[in-house]
Amino acid sequence: MKDKSHKRHIAKTITWRIVGTLDTILLAWLISGNPVMGLKIGFAEVITKMVLYYFHERLWFKGELKIPAGKWSSRKRHIAKTISWRIVGTMDTMALAWIITGNPITGFKIGLAEVITKMILYYLHERTWYKVDYGLPGRRSKDEPIMKIKEQLKR
Repeated sequence: MKDKSHKRHIAKTITWRIVGTLDTILLAWLISGNPVMGLKIGFAEVITKMVLYYFHERLWFKGELKIPAGKWSSRKRHIAKTISWRIVGTMDTMALAWIITGNPITGFKIGLAEVITKMILYYLHERTWYKVDYGLPGRRSKDEPIMKIKEQLKR
């Protein structure tokens, strides 16, 4: 059977990048005081972040993180993914902001601000995608009672 999860991970990559880029542009603008600098930093990371995010998704999907069902709720898993992605994303933002502004302190400030906003936004993004079956055919049985689905979503 062919793995169709690539479609899902590409779609998640695109939707997250839209949210993430808008957040970066706004934060970089507010911290640097320059809207053009905010746009430069935001658009520079579009490519790097999409590539990094896609591979982050693939690692979490196919990786060696084999935790038996029931040991981690979906919420705990999403929190762990949020933290791991934020580490990767923050390092990328700091480096790009430093290079573009020429100031390592500005890069650090933008990266630090993103830690908070992006973790909240990423967690909400993960929870939203958890409710969507796109790219994961057969994840839930069509005959599965609605109460069981609601119970899974509460985790």
